[in-house]
Amino acid sequence: MAIIKGYKRWMLWGVVGFLCACQSSAGFPNAVVSTPVSVLSIAINAPQAVIQPTPLSAEFISQADSEYLLLTNLYERVTPSVVNVEAVRNVIDNRQDTSRASGWVYNKEGYIVTNAHVVKDAVEVRVTFNDGSVLTAQTVGIDTYSDLAVLRVNASPERLFPLVLSDSNEVRVGQRAIAIGNPFGLSSSMSMGIISGLGRALLSAEMIDSQTPAGYQNPSIIQTDTPINPGNSGGPLLNSQGELVGVATAIRTDIGVFQGVGFAVPSNTVARVVPQLIETGRVSYPYLGISVNPESNGFSLAGIAEMLNLPVKRGVLVRGVALSSPSDKAGLRGGNQIIMVRGRAVCVGGDIIVAVNEHYVANMDDLTAYLIANTSVGEQVTLRIVRDKVTFDVPVLLAPRPSQTSETRDCER
Repeated sequence: MAIIKGYKRWMLWGVVGFLCACQSSAGFPNAVVSTPVSVLSIAINAPQAVIQPTPLSAEFISQADSEYLLLTNLYERVTPSVVNVEAVRNVIDNRQDTSRASGWVYNKEGYIVTNAHVVKDAVEVRVTFNDGSVLTAQTVGIDTYSDLAVLRVNASPERLFPLVLSDSNEVRVGQRAIAIGNPFGLSSSMSMGIISGLGRALLSAEMIDSQTPAGYQNPSIIQTDTPINPGNSGGPLLNSQGELVGVATAIRTDIGVFQGVGFAVPSNTVARVVPQLIETGRVSYPYLGISVNPESNGFSLAGIAEMLNLPVKRGVLVRGVALSSPSDKAGLRGGNQIIMVRGRAVCVGGDIIVAVNEHYVANMDDLTAYLIANTSVGEQVTLRIVRDKVTFDVPVLLAPRPSQTSETRDCER
C-alpha cells in the first residue's frame, strides 16, 4: 500500500509539472510560477449547480396536517354551541358593571350552562350566539359548590346546538384537551393542550367569598395546560371527538393571567348537577358531618401514618364529628389528642375511614368525590372504620348538607 500511495503522489506532481511546463512553452518564457495550482482548489472553486428540493407529496402533507384538519373540523362543528355570557351587576353610586365570560348550549329547550361565579348576583344576563344574535337569559339555578349555573333563553330549537357530554371517569392524563370560549372578549377562540392532572380539589365559591378555610371543596377537578384566560370561564373543555370533558372554571396564577395551570369541572359533575338545577333551582348534596386535618403538603394519611404508627396508610383520619350529624348518630369518633408533626399541630386518635360501600378511599377528596357521584340524600351507606387497630363496618344514613356549620366534637372541644 505504501508503494502505491507513493506512486500516486509522484503521478500527481508529474501532472502539475506538466501543466506548468505547458504554460511556459506557450509563449510565456518569462513567466514565473511560484506556487503550483492545486487541482483540488480548482474543483472546489468551480461553480456549483443549484439543487432545487423536490416538493413533498400531497399524501405526506395531508398526513402531517391531519391534526390541524381535526381541529378545524371540530371548531366548525362546536363553535355554534358556544355562547358569550354578559352579566350585569349593580355597584356603588347607582352604577352598573358588566362582566363577560363563556357558556354552552345544554339542550334544545334553551338551557345554557356557565359558571356560578359568572352570573351570581347579576341583575341581568345576556347571551350572544355565534351568529351574533343577542337574547336576554333567565337564571334558572346556581350551585356555588360545583361552580355551575344554568340559564335559559327563549330560542327556537333549530337555533340550538347542544354539546355531547363524555364520561369524565374515562379521561386520562396526557389526552388532548381543547377549549373554545371568549378570552378577553375575543369570541369563538380555540386553544389546545393536554389533560395535566385528575382528582384535584378547588375551594367552592362559598369558601372563596368568605375567605375562610371552613366549608366544602369542589372535588374531582380536571387540571389542564390548555390556555384558559379571563373570559373562558364557563366555556367547554373538549376531547378529540368534540365531546364535553369539563367546564373551564379557574386558573392558578400569580399575575392574573394563564400560567400553565387551568381547572375544569368534570362532565360527570355537570351530568349530576345540571338536571337538579333545572328541576329545582338548587342541588342537594349528601352529608356525613365529619372534619379532617388539612391534608395538603404531605399531611394526608399516607404522609403521617408511619410517623404516628397508624395501622393503615390510606384513608380519612377523622378530626371532628359535627353534633347531631349522620356520623354522630352512627357513633363515629373524632380525635382526642394533638401531636406536632413537622411543625404542624395534628389532631389524632379519631376513627379512620378506609372505605365506603366497599369502595376504598385514600383521602377526604376521594371520599367526598365518591359520595357526590354515587350517593343521594336519604340513602344509607356503609363506612369501613379502623379504630384502635380493629376494623368494622358502620351504617350511616346520609342527610342533606346544612346551610350553616354545626358545632364539632374534636381535639379542641
